[in-house]
Amino acid sequence: MPFWAQFNVLDYLTDIIDILIVTYVVYKVIMIIRGTKAVQLAKGILVVVGVWFLSSFFQLRTLEWLTNQAITYGLFAIIIIFQPELRRVLEQLGRGRIFTRGTVVEEQHKQMTEAIVKASTYMSKRRIGALMSIERKTGLNDYIETGISLNGNLTSQLLINIFIPNTPLHDGAVIIRGGEIVAAACYLPLSESPFIAKELGTRHRAAMGVSEVTDCLTIVVSEETGGITVTKNGEMFRDISEEQLKEMLHNELNETENGTGSLRWNWRGKHNG
Repeated sequence: MPFWAQFNVLDYLTDIIDILIVTYVVYKVIMIIRGTKAVQLAKGILVVVGVWFLSSFFQLRTLEWLTNQAITYGLFAIIIIFQPELRRVLEQLGRGRIFTRGTVVEEQHKQMTEAIVKASTYMSKRRIGALMSIERKTGLNDYIETGISLNGNLTSQLLINIFIPNTPLHDGAVIIRGGEIVAAACYLPLSESPFIAKELGTRHRAAMGVSEVTDCLTIVVSEETGGITVTKNGEMFRDISEEQLKEMLHNELNETENGTGSLRWNWRGKHNG
């Protein structure tokens, strides 16, 4: 029988659609768990599977038996330990959001922007000093480890409460990651740039310093003047208004998700660096 007679276009088309659907679902699940503790779980599972494969290949029977038990009973442990994450995925599936990740991310960025702008404006009017860094592509774990772990939902009330003078966490930086305040009272590297205005203090030098070695976005509220400053990529933008801060956060957070990020916004503030 000729080859073309055996060729079934429908079978091949079905296989291609099947592979594409599975790939898309796996991609969306990875996007949902990205930035959560479930990522560490996925890494652990890969390690266990890798050990099982090697033990089976080299016929290490005891190790193979142990990894088999870990895989068998580990599934029940995963369901119990990560019940909140699994519930969140099922809720998003029920709302049809597992296939609309962009909408969920945009909503999260909107809430982050509102919380940071509201807190910054409140502290600016009352001249409460503050230092907030938003993690982007470059991880800030080295600086998170110097502070106090919080892992709390990002709200304007929590931000304001952290920076109230004479409280245990007010001195240092807050680090924000994916809608959460990961840590407070963190130490950031101080910039040694000679171009920083002499009237600026430690908070501004720390904001400039961390912007020189990472791609994070850092907001400073001056305790002396109440002015709001933003640093990014070794640049400092001073005297930012509420609307300018809101526009900048909106643009930068959304552009980060799309793989870009640049200061494309209109402002009339002072510029250093």
